[in-house]
Amino acid sequence: MIWAGFLAAAGALLAVFASNIYMIGAGVFLLGMTAAIFGLARHSYIAETAPKEYRARALSILGGMFRLGACTGPLVGAWIIQNYGIENVYWMSAVFCSIAAVILLTTKAEKMPNTPPNRAGGIWAVAKLEKKKLLTLGLASSMLTFLRTVRHLALPLWALTIHLDVSITALIIGLSGAVDFALFYNGGQLIDKYGRRFAAVPTTLAIGIGVACIPFSTDATSFAVVAVALAIANAMGSGLVLTIGADLAPEGARNEFLAAFRLMLDGGIAAAAPVISVLTIAVGLSSGLIAVSGVALIGAFLMNRYLPKYGIR
Repeated sequence: MIWAGFLAAAGALLAVFASNIYMIGAGVFLLGMTAAIFGLARHSYIAETAPKEYRARALSILGGMFRLGACTGPLVGAWIIQNYGIENVYWMSAVFCSIAAVILLTTKAEKMPNTPPNRAGGIWAVAKLEKKKLLTLGLASSMLTFLRTVRHLALPLWALTIHLDVSITALIIGLSGAVDFALFYNGGQLIDKYGRRFAAVPTTLAIGIGVACIPFSTDATSFAVVAVALAIANAMGSGLVLTIGADLAPEGARNEFLAAFRLMLDGGIAAAAPVISVLTIAVGLSSGLIAVSGVALIGAFLMNRYLPKYGIR
């Protein structure tokens, strides 16, 4: 995490001083690579150090910090662009990445003890050994991540389709983001108290139903209702996929397993935009969103079927 923080700052600085597309490309590559490394290391660290009875709450707090950063980052960035120019946003990124690395570097060892590296024979070897988990709950988690990404894409697209004012759209999406952030810890409590399956199945179905309802909103009021309902559904599963990954990861091969697991999650994120684009071209945005929501049925079935099998409440 320390090295990833400093290298991410270096990637942002490459963008600051870029004089051609190759320097920008190198900076973007560094940022993407270090985001993956930092995310995996952080996930693995919490999975290893947080007590099982508090694991979902710990990971829901992590998910809540994602939401906070995603909310405040663009706001601070917009203020900097408005007052100091767009190039200073890259400086902001470099400064914040460096601060994250320095905080970790200067934290006392007894407050945050290091975890040993795994020696399990590589990611591919572990993925083959654990393929049943990855092809069932890994796939289900990827579907949930896919639906969450579709939600983020679909709301602004549908607002454009029904000709909502841009400021009203921003306000509604901001309000839904605030609701999502306000409830993230409750999601972790729900998962820890009642079990993974209790949260996973309703969350997956609710987000799928919410996505299917987006095309039925015709004005600001109905659009706001759907957006807030989706935010509540999403918040109730805050940290869920991270918790499932931590639960499934075998001791001694946790890092390698989580690398494969997170690759599947990233695949779900990456697939959302192309799938929505193709369906919009083929059948239109409204029909495409209804069709995509069907993924929730498969995901919920897999969650219900396989969460108990692998010994997770």
